[in-house]
Amino acid sequence: MVELAGIIILGIIAQWVAWRLKLPAILPLILIGLLVGPISTLFTSDGSKLVEPIWNGTKGLFPGEGLYYFVSLAISIILFEGGLTLRRSEIRNVGPVITKLITLGSLVTFFGAGIAVHYIFGLNWQISFLFSALIIVTGPTVITPILRNIPLKKDVSAVLKWEGILIDPIGALAAVLVFEFIIVGEGHGYTQTALMEFGKILLFGFSFGFTFAHALVFVIKKSLVPHYLLNVVSLSVVLLVFVVSDVFAHESGLLAVVVMGMVMGNTDLPNIKELLYFKESLSVLLISILFILLSANINISDLELIYNWKTALLFAVIVFLIRPMGVFLSASGSNLKLNEKLFVGWVGPRGIVAAGIASLFGSKLISQGEPGAEYITPLVFMIVLGTVLLNATTARLFAKMVGVFLKKSEGILIIGATKVSRLIGDYLQKNGRHVVLIDNNRTNIEKAQNIGLEAFTANIYSTNLSDNIELNDVGYLMALTGNSEINEFAIKKFEKQFGENGSFRLVNVDEMNDPKDNPKEGLFSHTDDFIKLMEAARKYPAVHEIGLKSRAHYEGLISITDGDEDIIPIFLKDPQGDLKIISSFNTNFEDIAEGYRLVYLGKMFDLDEAVKVNAPTGPT
Repeated sequence: MVELAGIIILGIIAQWVAWRLKLPAILPLILIGLLVGPISTLFTSDGSKLVEPIWNGTKGLFPGEGLYYFVSLAISIILFEGGLTLRRSEIRNVGPVITKLITLGSLVTFFGAGIAVHYIFGLNWQISFLFSALIIVTGPTVITPILRNIPLKKDVSAVLKWEGILIDPIGALAAVLVFEFIIVGEGHGYTQTALMEFGKILLFGFSFGFTFAHALVFVIKKSLVPHYLLNVVSLSVVLLVFVVSDVFAHESGLLAVVVMGMVMGNTDLPNIKELLYFKESLSVLLISILFILLSANINISDLELIYNWKTALLFAVIVFLIRPMGVFLSASGSNLKLNEKLFVGWVGPRGIVAAGIASLFGSKLISQGEPGAEYITPLVFMIVLGTVLLNATTARLFAKMVGVFLKKSEGILIIGATKVSRLIGDYLQKNGRHVVLIDNNRTNIEKAQNIGLEAFTANIYSTNLSDNIELNDVGYLMALTGNSEINEFAIKKFEKQFGENGSFRLVNVDEMNDPKDNPKEGLFSHTDDFIKLMEAARKYPAVHEIGLKSRAHYEGLISITDGDEDIIPIFLKDPQGDLKIISSFNTNFEDIAEGYRLVYLGKMFDLDEAVKVNAPTGPT
């Protein structure tokens, strides 16, 4: 009881430490597991582990094959959650570089690492290619913490993010197929019978996964299960599919749950986000327990097995040769520059799925007497720990060395995706700025996406936006919702994260009526609130520019806007095209001269009036 409670407590502490230090959780989890497992035998009085996962007659948590069964069920849930995140639409939209990375790049890793481990360690081809299939996977849980605080161009962040998300289930599927082929071959030799058994595994794995996915979707859509039971019913169905598929075709369960997750992730399921949140929370708990157990289950003899120069050589080949080769082949002919390719090639930490499945498959193959199977778990753990440590400690420095580190964050995050936000966002994007809109209204988000804006559904009260590494280059925050409380909350919560260069919000009714209350973060004018902006955008849905001659000319135009509710100044554009947000607190700018332009929303200036204040150039 003490061991089990301790594992859960230590696991959650490790998750908190990882969050606090902005590290991948797998790093402290595996280190804690090694500390209470094999390393603890060096200082305990009787030479036993502090945590013994398998019952050895005197102590241990799981008797017989109990650990194997627990790991199998836990991995099935984790893989199902990974499958839920893979959507066909995302593959179509991520671009050719990411598509090549998860196809051509995976093949380079599969064959390159397989050949390398075969010749370096002398393992047979089956075990060699199982190892290479396992290390295909990177995963968002290791990529996101490493890149969270590195300001990068959107394209570079997007490549790494989507590679991690999409390759997770694909790499898991490849590893499952190789493992099942090995299992079949061991029982029958690599003969026609073995191929038939392999075909049987594929048939039942795909058919059970596909069938049960559609059945569960039907049940959810028809509301045959009450809402409060939805998540636990889904969990039980995943476990049912895993077990039943395994009964009909031994070792087909993992394939079935991966397929089930992929199918459900690509259906129009209204509750998919709730299901993902539940599975994500459950996965955090399972991962916390799982990786301490798996690390603790490693013996000193396993570590001694890979404590030699061959391990260092294999690591160097995978990290410094195979990964960059896969990236450069995948990115050939793309818009990525040489320094960006170098950075993507440098960052390739292996993740939770690789380590988990390696332990599961390794222990199974060892029990069946497969030659070389004892190398699978320690070698994969070495690659996972080595790549995570390397990238966690050097990614920021390497980004600066190759010149992909953004010295100044110029991206703009707009809270709210209403018509006003879309007009302003569209103008900013056309002027070369990275713009992201968020809203909890799906209709607004869809409208923004339809005009080519980057936008996603999010609730600022519950969503941790810092997990989105594509926001790493954001340095400006603009809260443009119709709810003043949301605008104020957004400024307070995200000012330090996304507003290092400026955080702004619309003024509320009270501030508009009393100029003394004009806040320093107020946007555009103390006389223009959300209602006035929306009305101007409804009547005149456009953003215009007008040339300036001097500061006096600028102030004259501003005075015109004060008397016309349909003209709202929003930016000042300098001769180099840089934009400055006009604040309600201070609309005065120094050194305004010819070549500057005033950017405004709504009705175009009356030229006759504009001429009176200093003969400006015409509007565009």
